[in-house]
Amino acid sequence: MADPSSVLILNGPNLNMLGVREPEIYGRETLADIDAACKQKAKTLGLTVDFRQSNSEAELVTWIQEARGTQDAVVINAGALTHTSVALLDALSILDVPIIELHLSNIYAREDFRHRSFIAPAASGVICGFGAAGYDLALDAVQRLLAND
Repeated sequence: MADPSSVLILNGPNLNMLGVREPEIYGRETLADIDAACKQKAKTLGLTVDFRQSNSEAELVTWIQEARGTQDAVVINAGALTHTSVALLDALSILDVPIIELHLSNIYAREDFRHRSFIAPAASGVICGFGAAGYDLALDAVQRLLAND
């Protein structure tokens, strides 16, 4: 029996405030709720999840670099860093695994500055606008991408 594929799920600035910060946009689920749901979903897909959050761009870059050779896929909800971070793009570009960019809200239905993603060029795909269910969709996408690899 093969070891389960490992998925690093990264969450950027302010996502630790889910459930409190603008619930009309981001929902009422907390990051801990999403973490638990991801671990449950991953188990049903034969995956393992390493779920992390940081308000620090540098820490996110370090985690991405450490994923090289240790993780089979990355799901990243970079929050506002999506629209500003060349450093995240450069780090993600080093990886040779499926990468899913994820957003809780539909970034294209929001302010113009949110329409530009610096990390999308490194992503296998982008999921946005489905709230916390986007994490579930991202894990489904990872499982399919890994199965087709």
